[in-house]
Amino acid sequence: MSTPTISFEFFPPKTDKAADALWDAVADLAALGPKFMTVTYGAGGSTRDGTVDTIAKMKEDTGLPIGSHLTFINTPKDQLHEFTSALWAAGIRHIVALRGDMPDDLQWPLDTDAEYFQYTSDFVEGLKRWHDFEISVGCYPEKHPDAPDLSADIAALKLKCEAGADRAITQFFFDNDVYYTFRDACTKAGIQTPMVPGLLPIHDYKNMCSFAKRCQASVPGWLNEKFAGLENKPEEAQKIATDLLILQAEDLARNGVEHLHFYTLNKSAITAETCEALGKSA
Repeated sequence: MSTPTISFEFFPPKTDKAADALWDAVADLAALGPKFMTVTYGAGGSTRDGTVDTIAKMKEDTGLPIGSHLTFINTPKDQLHEFTSALWAAGIRHIVALRGDMPDDLQWPLDTDAEYFQYTSDFVEGLKRWHDFEISVGCYPEKHPDAPDLSADIAALKLKCEAGADRAITQFFFDNDVYYTFRDACTKAGIQTPMVPGLLPIHDYKNMCSFAKRCQASVPGWLNEKFAGLENKPEEAQKIATDLLILQAEDLARNGVEHLHFYTLNKSAITAETCEALGKSA
């Protein structure tokens, strides 16, 4: 089994306590030698300043390549151009290009003028035209909630890849067969861009289930059984979550996956132990 490269996602903290937790997690995980780390960005720019501040500190503290999430929904092209130019000037060379969550007053498909991007593929094309960014995009093994079906979603993904995406990072999943089926379908569709599995450590099972429902990501019945009765047993729940993530990551590595991306939720313990099981060490 070859050892995959790894990367980690974080989000900007909103309180001093959350900031302490973030920087502890960053220090722990940066020591494992990730290929890159990324910082999320709020829909419509709601956390823009927090993203920039977090990226700047993370880059300074770790010396690692840091990618900025960037959403285009409801943001004029000139504002996006200005923001990306500021990122480029700050030494940021990687963008995770996403549509972003739809505001309540908008419906898909968008009815917008030329001031705004309509599709993520157009956004990727624009980013590449502005600066030679490394670009990651999102993909959805169980289809995007707004897509009519998986084949239509894969067709849209192909356009994003052809526009210049360097990789596509999946929404989290818990059944690896979901990923393998999706990867095969992408290959059959002629997509050659790497499909990077996005893995979610389970820190709080109830919260994870609520999040999965919003994302329309399936939660297997066997997972419910594993965590049944553990609501007030955090140490036991964390051990099970760690064991499951290690098994998932090892299976992906055995099946040819060359890179794993972890949605850390600004916590390090489960992710670090999983990476160490894969052969990573501080």
